Amino acid sequence: SDVLALPIFKQEDSSLPQENETKHPPFQYVMCAATSPAVKLYDETLTYLNQGQSYEIRMLDNRKAGDIPEINGKLVKSIIRVVFHDRRLQYTEHQQLEGWKWNRPGDRLLDLDIPMSVGVIDIKTNPSQLNAVEFLWDPTKCTSAFIQVHCISTEFTPRKHGGEKGVPFRIQVDTFKQTENGEYTDHLHSASCQIKVFKPKGADRKQKTDREKMEKRTAHEKEKYQPSYDTTVLTEMRLEPIIEDAVEHEQKKSSKRTLPADYGDSLAKRGSCSPWPDTPTTFVNNSPTPAPTFTSAQHNTYSVPDSNSSSPNHQGDGTSQGSGDQLHPSATIQETQQWLLKHRFSTYTRLFSNFSGADLLKLTREDLVQICGPADGIRLYNALKSRSVRPRLTIYVCQEPLRSIQLERQEAGNGDSSNGAIYVYHAIYLEEMAASEVTRKLALAFNIPLQQINQVYRQGPTGIHILVSDQMVQNFQDESCFLFTMIKAENGEGFHIILK
Repeated sequence: SDVLALPIFKQEDSSLPQENETKHPPFQYVMCAATSPAVKLYDETLTYLNQGQSYEIRMLDNRKAGDIPEINGKLVKSIIRVVFHDRRLQYTEHQQLEGWKWNRPGDRLLDLDIPMSVGVIDIKTNPSQLNAVEFLWDPTKCTSAFIQVHCISTEFTPRKHGGEKGVPFRIQVDTFKQTENGEYTDHLHSASCQIKVFKPKGADRKQKTDREKMEKRTAHEKEKYQPSYDTTVLTEMRLEPIIEDAVEHEQKKSSKRTLPADYGDSLAKRGSCSPWPDTPTTFVNNSPTPAPTFTSAQHNTYSVPDSNSSSPNHQGDGTSQGSGDQLHPSATIQETQQWLLKHRFSTYTRLFSNFSGADLLKLTREDLVQICGPADGIRLYNALKSRSVRPRLTIYVCQEPLRSIQLERQEAGNGDSSNGAIYVYHAIYLEEMAASEVTRKLALAFNIPLQQINQVYRQGPTGIHILVSDQMVQNFQDESCFLFTMIKAENGEGFHIILK
């Protein structure tokens, strides 16, 4: 016993926990939903969720002292996704999600309950990624994200009836830190858990059924099953060698952490979820950013229409309806980007960053709805096809000639005089039945400074001047014709317009 070098063995034993500490996950995600009691002892946990119900996911900083010091005092980005658990469905994930989207237009597979969430910042979603949400959060502060899953497990089974079992999903959380260029693309941690989603209150009934089945089992049989826990801990996802090779390959090419375009597909075929969000290959561009472009859930990235626009789909009459409003096939990538910005599609400029005019015009209505979602997809399709909104009222206006003889004949309804004078009328299209709309459109059509127009009158019986009000405009007959003259205001500042 004296010969044995016991301190050596103690040193070796003490080194084991240090080795485990290197695998200590930096973050932990806990979903406040009970696990099923009917799961074998060494199988992965299974959690039942109700469709559309809000469930809390607590984002916990699990770092030890000195771990990842570069994120101290900084925010990290997390992306929460609902994905398929079965390998069979992973092969056809894109087709499955597209089929669900066409059956549930306007809905999302996953939403974030913003009012209930705590500590989440800059929440973003992507119209082409209906199963994902992203946000920033501070690891040093209390953070909870409340998620809502809207797809149910039986929607992806071969038949919608017959009592077949629904398919399992996975709730997956991927966390990234900020790189030197300010983008959150440096992967830190991924974790997930297995779930099944039922119609409202269906998860409660299923949990009760499993509990009753377990109570009927003998004590020996119960030992083969794991107990039900009040919360679900998302287990850490380990990167497989193929992914590590891909990351190493890209790191050799560039300092940025860029993954191959087929990264998500190759990983799905291996039967696990990819820790980086995979963009549908149909719309992959040459951007080095591995994560898809997300847009703000509050839609604060939309540009505000200019003051000359009288409706969301009408850009005013001051500009010609020529090359500026219609996208031509010969438009370059830069001109296409400018067209998207002008027509309030700034959200999608990055998505279409490599599209020329011809590329964009080749997309069908279904393509645009698939890329941009139903609302913006239809709006973009209408803009590309120059489908303008039909005006509520059209009037024709001509500026009065100076000679009184032409005035008299024009007022009598004769558009031509004996000396062959031609009266040129301008069409004024009104989307708003308001006097202010008439004033603004007159100023645009005849190049009159809007601020110099004091009042607009209509000449009534015996030559009286009647103030044009909203009610009067609403009683204008469609395609009415007016002559107008301008007279100087009494105070000498600006003009009055008189419609005749």
